[in-house]
Amino acid sequence: MSTLTLALRDSNTMLRRNLLHAWRYPSGTLNLLLTPIMLLLLFVYIFGDVMSAGIGGGGADRSDYIAYIVPGILMMTIGGTVIGAAVHVSMDMNEGLIARFRTMAIYRGSMLIGHVVGSVLQCVASVVLVGAVGVAIGFRSTDATPLEWLGAFGLLVLFSLALTWIAVAMGMASPNAEAAANSAQPLILLPLISSAFIPADTMPGWFQPIAEYQPFTPAIETLRGLLLGTEIGNNWWIAVAWCVGLIALGYRWSMASFKRDPK
Repeated sequence: MSTLTLALRDSNTMLRRNLLHAWRYPSGTLNLLLTPIMLLLLFVYIFGDVMSAGIGGGGADRSDYIAYIVPGILMMTIGGTVIGAAVHVSMDMNEGLIARFRTMAIYRGSMLIGHVVGSVLQCVASVVLVGAVGVAIGFRSTDATPLEWLGAFGLLVLFSLALTWIAVAMGMASPNAEAAANSAQPLILLPLISSAFIPADTMPGWFQPIAEYQPFTPAIETLRGLLLGTEIGNNWWIAVAWCVGLIALGYRWSMASFKRDPK
């Protein structure tokens, strides 16, 4: 059996294991989904009229704000969903499963690949669910072409992959599941200080660099441009660069932790 065939077989086995675990214990994913959905409803129906004054030169209404906020909430959903990957990897580490897999004749990276692919699939499902809530409350993307929809989907998958590798690395480096969840919290908090809810240029001057020079803002602005026809500018390649960099960092960090001899 070739190395590639072995890698695909073992990775597929680990993927099925993680998907079965998510299916049997859906409460974790559902709890992570509640945050972006509640924020979406909160900012639209409670703060929508006030927040809409911060976009479109102050002449926007609630429907305009729904269009503005949904792309940001979709990216925030990804950040929240991947926390589950950090927790599950940490649990596998502490329960001795990864140590056991190290001694077995399986492809070395299949355990991590199973976690990563499973998390990306959960992110896609979560984004579809939150997107459906957005459509139900009035979000529309009538001007996007099929190619732009494909680009938006590709960006969401790429961003999911990038954040998942970082989350997996955090889980590998954490001493327990609680620490893994805490260390991955920035992945759901960063969107709160991005352009997800209001434009970065309406924030205080000292705060604008924090909102602009982070991975979520260029990804959100690119997604808005693809779905709503707004100006994308340099945001697309900055978003892709962030994703590639995070994937490389998360992969090397995860593999280094996986190959390290247990203490």
